[in-house]
Amino acid sequence: MAIVEVTVVPIGTSSPGLSNYVSGCLKVLEKEKEVKYQLTPMGTILEGDLNHLLEVIKLMHEQPFNEGIGRVVTTVRIDDRRDKEISMDSKVSSVKSKL
Repeated sequence: MAIVEVTVVPIGTSSPGLSNYVSGCLKVLEKEKEVKYQLTPMGTILEGDLNHLLEVIKLMHEQPFNEGIGRVVTTVRIDDRRDKEISMDSKVSSVKSKL
């Protein structure tokens, strides 16, 4: 299981607000039953099988193009731990337990 942070930024929008485009990307995620996700103020965290997540990220990246945007910059950070199972919740719990 991998944890991935993704940020999709459409370039050349008609206004500085991006929430309409973010909601379009989240609609892609809502269709995915095998992906757990959490929206944050600066991006979205995904949890699931890495190969599947990469396919979903491609769909998210394409979403602003489907809405007429000519350029999109997508940033992806991957935490893929193979020595033990991890989850979004376990990572947060680990840090909180040390406070």
